[in-house]
Amino acid sequence: MTLEAKLADYVDAHRDRLIAIIRDLVRIPSENTPPVGAELACQNYVAHFLSELGWQPCLYHLGEVPGLADHPLFWKGRDYKNRPNIGARHKGSDGGRSLLLSGHIDTVPQGTQPWTRDAFGGEVDQNRLYGRGSNDMKGGVGTNLFVLEVLDGLGVQLRGDLVFETVVDEEFGGVNGTLAGRLKGFNADAAIISEPSFLRICPAQRGGRIVHITLQASGGVLTEGKFPAGVVDQLTYFLAAVKDFAAARRSKAQVHELYAHHTNPVPVSITKVFTSPWGTREPITIPETCQIEMYWQAMPGESQDQIEREFFHWFRAMVSARPDLFAAEPRVEFPIRWLPGSAILKSEPLVRELSDCAARVLGQQPPLVGIEGPCDMYVFHQGFGIPAVLWGAKGGNTHGADEYLEIDSAVAAAKTLLMFVCRWCGVDGEGWS
Repeated sequence: MTLEAKLADYVDAHRDRLIAIIRDLVRIPSENTPPVGAELACQNYVAHFLSELGWQPCLYHLGEVPGLADHPLFWKGRDYKNRPNIGARHKGSDGGRSLLLSGHIDTVPQGTQPWTRDAFGGEVDQNRLYGRGSNDMKGGVGTNLFVLEVLDGLGVQLRGDLVFETVVDEEFGGVNGTLAGRLKGFNADAAIISEPSFLRICPAQRGGRIVHITLQASGGVLTEGKFPAGVVDQLTYFLAAVKDFAAARRSKAQVHELYAHHTNPVPVSITKVFTSPWGTREPITIPETCQIEMYWQAMPGESQDQIEREFFHWFRAMVSARPDLFAAEPRVEFPIRWLPGSAILKSEPLVRELSDCAARVLGQQPPLVGIEGPCDMYVFHQGFGIPAVLWGAKGGNTHGADEYLEIDSAVAAAKTLLMFVCRWCGVDGEGWS
């Protein structure tokens, strides 16, 4: 029996173990609520798991990493008390390429949307595993841990080093945890970030920018003369004008080849609109303020300065065209960091060899595309020159209520990753096929 067949059979025989690991992680909340987070309990689980396999996990605090706070990619204003990263390196026998399996352990909060499942129950229903972070990305972290366990169970000796990490504070544009891992030295010849790529090979990520806009006007309901409009007219005008900014983005952005299949490679969205609390405990009144969260994405190669010039050109022209609505320019704030788009070449050995492994498991070539949003992969590409791709299972309701992971796809993702680790790093005593 070939090594490839042995690995696939082992995963099939132990798929329940894979799901059990992911359920364990989902049942330990690790919500990121900037500027703080609660990843410690989950990181302790991961550290214990690694120790049981004979690995030597390094639990380190971000404040201890030399050069982190001074690095140009560092984002200030986050609190990292009791939020350690984990890194571990398993030395190979020599002669193989090294590989890093990276994943963030934090999740977005449960939120106030109504869940029909326990957000931290890890409930399994047919082919779905439900819970906050099941898809983004405890499914990926659990898969990485499972791969280490399989290698240990089969007694596989890799030639190249295998490096594992779980980082904190990736959500909400954190990224400092990923940066700390690179500065701490948990690096390799290539990296796989186990985000939910929907069984696609993703060597590219879009960039992203979030802006908070505050509209202000006089409100009330009883006045002398004209009935007050408050911010409603401003809001109506603003929302109608967003399509002009979206059209300008589509016309100016140079579409990267990995996003050529998208009808709208650089979407512009309104993600939140807030005027006042709801319910009969609040007075009936015309809103005097409105907070708007606007989110737009960018192609690899677009710069922060370029994007923001486009935004402010549109925004100031839009406001100045209606002085009757805007007595003063609305307030503009950028609550999180600018996340740049990033990509590596399709010809990279990492991309080609992972694609081949996935094709063997899936029975067909996996799609080779850019992921539809920003993440921390750009730190590997742009900050440290490390080839990195996204690879992971399918799921749904990501960041929403009733988030879920598709179990069959997690099994396929695990088989592919396990085969790739052995192929990339090399295995003592056995060929690839």
